[in-house]
Amino acid sequence: MNPFERLQSALRGKLLVSCQADASTALRDSSTMARMARAAVEGGAAGIRANGPDDVRAIREAVSVPVVGIWKTLQDDGEILITPSFEAARQVVEAGADLVALDCTARGVRFGALDRLRRIRQVLGVPVLADIATLDEAVQAAAAGADAVLSTLRGYTQDTRDLKTFEPSFIAELVRSVADVPVIAEGHIQTPDELCAALDAGAFAIIVGTAITRPAAITRRFVSVLDVWQRLHAPDCVFVGIDMGGTNTKYGLVTGQGKLLFQSITPTPWKDGREALLCHLKQSVSACLEEACRQALSPGAIGLATAGWVDPGSGQVVYATENLPGWTGANPGACLREAFGLPVVVENDANALAVAEKQFGAARTVSDFVCITLGTGVGGGCYVKGRLNRGPHFFANGLGHITIEPEGRPCTCGLAGCLEPYANASALVRYGNSGNYTSGEEVIAAANAGDEIAIQAIHTYAKYLAMGCATIVNLLDPELLILAGGLAQNNPLLLSDLTEELSKRVRVWQQRKLRVEFSSLGYSAGVLGAAAVASARLADSGCPR
Repeated sequence: MNPFERLQSALRGKLLVSCQADASTALRDSSTMARMARAAVEGGAAGIRANGPDDVRAIREAVSVPVVGIWKTLQDDGEILITPSFEAARQVVEAGADLVALDCTARGVRFGALDRLRRIRQVLGVPVLADIATLDEAVQAAAAGADAVLSTLRGYTQDTRDLKTFEPSFIAELVRSVADVPVIAEGHIQTPDELCAALDAGAFAIIVGTAITRPAAITRRFVSVLDVWQRLHAPDCVFVGIDMGGTNTKYGLVTGQGKLLFQSITPTPWKDGREALLCHLKQSVSACLEEACRQALSPGAIGLATAGWVDPGSGQVVYATENLPGWTGANPGACLREAFGLPVVVENDANALAVAEKQFGAARTVSDFVCITLGTGVGGGCYVKGRLNRGPHFFANGLGHITIEPEGRPCTCGLAGCLEPYANASALVRYGNSGNYTSGEEVIAAANAGDEIAIQAIHTYAKYLAMGCATIVNLLDPELLILAGGLAQNNPLLLSDLTEELSKRVRVWQQRKLRVEFSSLGYSAGVLGAAAVASARLADSGCPR
């Protein structure tokens, strides 16, 4: 029988805990590691990973669960290697290890890992686990006879050092690549959710170390979050917020707490193409930086909220409709970073508004909500389970392009019958055309003054808007629906009309207890949203997950 088969039932689908401490830490002695291991087993750990014969021996005396033994040793190239010799493996086995793990990365192979793997299995008669960082290394180790492959060293080798988070997709690829050889997920696993994701990806078992057994590292995670929070709430912490819409661009300076220190507005040169828009953005940022200088402030980042779908990682506009001709493919993030040397975060304008509502507005205590921007176009942004929903390709929340009238009015996206041409500013003017209104603001003002034509125009507008909103309410079941943008300003009739129309179109209306509200951020919502995405990125950078 394969020696690993005897242990499989004890370890399959279970958690192993790595009990290790560096020589420079307060926990560095074998008796402490033994107590740590005993505490882990008391908590339900099915196995322990331990370093060096002294720790293995002490842990073996303290617990009865399987122990994975390793021995980290400094090599001539100045770096540590895991179990670099047969003698190291023999000593940890004699100390009580049931399994041995060794470095089978490309570097480990250069130090003879695969031959050592075969010899340990043959001579010592224990299962040998291969610590790897890439798929090719896993396949090679499995072919050499490894009893399991572990993702332990992904993120710690020369080729993978840029990988700092747990990757369930890599575990799934490992499982497919090594066929019948079990895959044990280890490395960068910080949360129970990530543990479950590893099992869902096909992991045979999970090893967690730092997140459980290293108090100093755990404390640093909390302290780093605290440091970020304090920076965001410092009086001199400000962000440049740029809200570029299809008609106007608003820009300003915003504190990390959402206080607006400065704001201005300028027409957007939407007809003039990409280069004109990029130049326009640089001018808007320059105006903010000049004002910051006058107020003796030093902005930490630039946030841009723009129409179109955006890859927030690169700052590139993935797609934009003809509301902004030529904007598809533009990279305002790279342009502004190069021009000003500051971090730049670019986000879809409706998504940015959702972030602002979550940070500063009506949604601070809500996990599931939808923001709808009503202006030149119609946009949407939503949070699901407390997280901004972008979609894997950044095209989520296209509320303005939900079909409400098949073969209906043409839309700027190139299709017909979308919500946007029935619920944008031009639509509201069209519904009141017998009143000779020239803008949505005129219709709203007339309705507030009691003009029947304008009131009927808002009734018609609300009916069409409800058609699109009903779809997303039925799909997502949010707690809160937030209306923002120019058509949501000073428009109380819209709120009552939309709520009434939704109650007719959404089933189990009373049980849902859906709240429909105007944005609490008002005229400055877009600028606050742009600043909010910049501050959120700073916050995320200090929050290991």
